[in-house]
Amino acid sequence: MKPTTIEAFHDAQAPADKGICDLLRREIDRGLPDAESKIWHAHPVWFLSGNPIVGYSKLKTCVRLMFWSGQSFDAPGLVPTGTFKAAEARFEDAGQVDPEALQSWLSDARRIQWDYKNIYKRKGRLERLV
Repeated sequence: MKPTTIEAFHDAQAPADKGICDLLRREIDRGLPDAESKIWHAHPVWFLSGNPIVGYSKLKTCVRLMFWSGQSFDAPGLVPTGTFKAAEARFEDAGQVDPEALQSWLSDARRIQWDYKNIYKRKGRLERLV
């Protein structure tokens, strides 16, 4: 059964992965206090004005932190992923999470957004929000 809350998602993880998830959630909530957070497509995701901003998922060997608009960020450290503007960081241990870098990415995530909320209406074409 898929988790329906972020707490249930965390509780379903192995202890080391739960530690990573707990740390990511605390930092994301601190950096984006006005964002809406929920389980979306079976993973914790944070939204600003209905637009997905950041989320994480459990992969086989790590926890992947993904920023939907991360390829456009000024702060270094993320790796491009997918065919749109997303970028990610992967963590095998909570000690690998750099809270300062994460806060920089979250600051960029607030300022730099591509409109994923309306991507279907635009038939797969992204536009930058200002």
